Amino acid sequence: MADQSPTAAVLLIGDEILSGRTKDKNLGFIADYLTALGIDLKEARVVPDIEDEIVAAVNALRRRYTYVFTTGGIGPTHDDITADAVAKAFGVPIDHHPQAVEILLAHFKQIGREPNEARLRMARTPEGASLITNPVSKAPGFQIGNVFVMAGIPKVMNAMMEDVAPRLERGKPVISQTITIEGGEGDVAKPLKDIQERSPQVIIGSYPFESPQGFATNLVLRSRDQAALATAMNEVRQMAAELTRSGKVRGWS
Repeated sequence: MADQSPTAAVLLIGDEILSGRTKDKNLGFIADYLTALGIDLKEARVVPDIEDEIVAAVNALRRRYTYVFTTGGIGPTHDDITADAVAKAFGVPIDHHPQAVEILLAHFKQIGREPNEARLRMARTPEGASLITNPVSKAPGFQIGNVFVMAGIPKVMNAMMEDVAPRLERGKPVISQTITIEGGEGDVAKPLKDIQERSPQVIIGSYPFESPQGFATNLVLRSRDQAALATAMNEVRQMAAELTRSGKVRGWS
């Protein structure tokens, strides 16, 4: 599949993810969102709440991909160090963003909450950053260069992506089609490899699972070239029909 579309990486930040205490829901959402925009998600990393680890990951990813999306670590507590780490990665100072302070002060006044030092930490952004709107809990994320820094709470991060999307260069969306084979991967591996070699513009993935009738396999074909995808799909259907006739698999759909 031609690689001419923008690329992206996701950086998930937080000890709670690595410990298993928090089950990440952000990666799947971002992947789906970017796919719809024609942006290829190429890599995902998880790093702990350690400044040097975050700095190294941000610098590696932002140099390699068109966009980097981080989630987590921009709250009011001592272990929320993402903003500081991103500032260090870009080699710029960090301070309270005037517009972010205004947003938070107005919000705290509205809900009757004290605007203490800890809460105002959420208004700190690297020099030169622009804000990412947070319609849910008001504390903004920010963009600096090609890096988008967002909250770890899924509901908040999802809402922030609506403000991020208009800033992104879009590519041609990937089309995806699936065939289910009622049989194991071993039965389809060789003919499927042959089809893949004849279809360089199509990515073919094989994903086994257990159905009530026994082992089965989802074959997922993805491409930006509709004609190439149609040709490959026809070949996969013919393969499935032949495997069924020969009794090597139970059927397909």
